[in-house]
Formats: sequence, structure tokens, C-alpha cells
Amino acid sequence: MSRLQGLPPVLSADTRVLVLGSFPGAASLRSQQYYGHPQNHFWKILGALWALPLSTMGYAERIDALQAHGLGVWDVYGACEREGSLDTNIQNAELNDFSVVRWHCPKLGAIVHNGGESFRHAHHTEKLGVPVYKLPSTSPANASWSFDRKLAAWAEVLRQHGVVA
Repeated sequence: MSRLQGLPPVLSADTRVLVLGSFPGAASLRSQQYYGHPQNHFWKILGALWALPLSTMGYAERIDALQAHGLGVWDVYGACEREGSLDTNIQNAELNDFSVVRWHCPKLGAIVHNGGESFRHAHHTEKLGVPVYKLPSTSPANASWSFDRKLAAWAEVLRQHGVVA
């Protein structure tokens, strides 16, 4: 099994909420884009909340929309070994250094863990001194949650922190 490197964080001085996934899936690593699998609900959820056609926009435009709304994206793992895309296959994972978040994001108001594997590391992100939330994974592997249920859960938390009107 080869060692995989994650994607760089999408952070800015205006980031108010940071979404942390576990580690990019194979499709995301191939495209070098967060939430690159076409069945992942991440962009569809944000598009619905912001009334933007994010699913049809180019990646650079999606990132611009994230930053314009005060949302950052990263993963809890910076590197790991894994076959396929499932979190259950992650081995020898290396955590990202979350101390850099405070330096890059002085307006940070919350951390959102996208799914259970990411949330397993909430004890690390709580050290940033902001509220930490576990939201349902937007992954297509999380089929037990419907799109509408995921949308409602994400909307509730993002509204509390001014990322959604």
C-alpha cells in the first residue's frame, strides 16, 4: 500500500467555519479537488443553502464561493495509507497540525466535522477554543441519511455561525 498525501487547506483570514473531512477519496485525490466524487453531497448541500449552482461550476469558482461565505475546508489527516476511498481502510494516518488554523483564521467561530471518522479527532480541534460539531458525512457511503436530512443538519449549524443566511 502506498502512502497518500492529502490536499492543502482552503483557509483565509475571513474563514468563520472550518469543515474538516477525514481524508480525500480516490476521486478527490485524482482531481486534486475537495469533495471531487460526483455523488458526494458536499457541493450540492452548499449550493442549495447559498442558491448557487456549485455542482456545475468549476472548482476555482467553488473555492471562491466557499471563501466568500466564510467557509474553509481541510481534512483531519494529512497523509495515510489506504486502498479505495472508505474511511475504514485508512491506516497509519498522520494528523494535520491544527495549530496553523488559528494563525490563518483569526475570525474562526466553529469547526464542523464532516462525518464520524473526522469527529474521532474532535479532542484535537476543541483545543482551538471554538464550538465543534459533528455533522452527517456528505459521502455517498453515508446512504443511511437522505439528502434532505443531511441538508437540514448542515443548514442548522451553518446558520448559527453566519455562513448561511
